[in-house]
Amino acid sequence: MNRNPFPEIKTKRLFLRKLRNTDWKIISYLRSDKEVNKFVKRPRAESKEKAMQFITKTNVGMDNGELYYWCITQNHTDQMIGSICLWNFSKSRKTAEVGYDLSTNFQGQGIMNEAMRSVLEFGYNDVKLDLIEAYTHHGNESSKKLLEKNSFKLIEGRKDEHNEANLIYELRNHVYKNCK
Repeated sequence: MNRNPFPEIKTKRLFLRKLRNTDWKIISYLRSDKEVNKFVKRPRAESKEKAMQFITKTNVGMDNGELYYWCITQNHTDQMIGSICLWNFSKSRKTAEVGYDLSTNFQGQGIMNEAMRSVLEFGYNDVKLDLIEAYTHHGNESSKKLLEKNSFKLIEGRKDEHNEANLIYELRNHVYKNCK
């Protein structure tokens, strides 16, 4: 994966940028808030130290070509309000997983849909992925609607070996191109 320069993405309302050490407070919030994480099983980052460890690990992963991780900001401010990433790449580099989170203050405004569309575009056109997967909790109606709005299809019968409560969705490149 080409990392230089980091692939910043601009949309009508959003700017997706690289994660910075100064984002530690929002990382701590996003990874520890009960409402944001009610459907997610992941390590918490309730202290500055844990948030900084996450930032360091994420940036090393990006530098090593293991993932893309964007901070979601609004065009008129540099304040991080959420994140979206492509990660968990297959050995062939043709499949990746999309992950995302968003501050509760910004949910329900179409922000994640706008970020998702731009990251799908990047994944298929720049990274040349054949397939993007998404894992979401069976009770997370907002996430399921987001995925379905972006043409992801539920994979019936496929199980997440790490979390039985998750459903697995996928979007193939040719389906994405036909839905644009």
